[in-house]
Amino acid sequence: MANTYTWVVNSMVSYPQSEGYTDVVTTVNWTCNGTDKTYTGSVSGSTGLTLDPNSPYIPYSQLTQDQVIRWVQGALGPDQVATIQQDVSTQIANSYDALIILPNPWG
Repeated sequence: MANTYTWVVNSMVSYPQSEGYTDVVTTVNWTCNGTDKTYTGSVSGSTGLTLDPNSPYIPYSQLTQDQVIRWVQGALGPDQVATIQQDVSTQIANSYDALIILPNPWG
């Protein structure tokens, strides 16, 4: 079964003023969650961001989680995003091999 991944923004750190803009996001604290509908895994991290002079500035109050996740994944790059999701997949796969304690089979 294929895993499903969901990226979540936990919090953002911003400068009150930077390069003529207000509330400029500089760091995003995120979590990548994954599931195969039986088990789950997650990896959390922080990613620094810089203003992109080729992109229009988006006021803080107009940011969406999807936009911020695109920024984070763009800053990480496709290889790092794939590595993070593979780490989540490994956690899920390892859940199937987890040890359990069974009761004695005799009364």
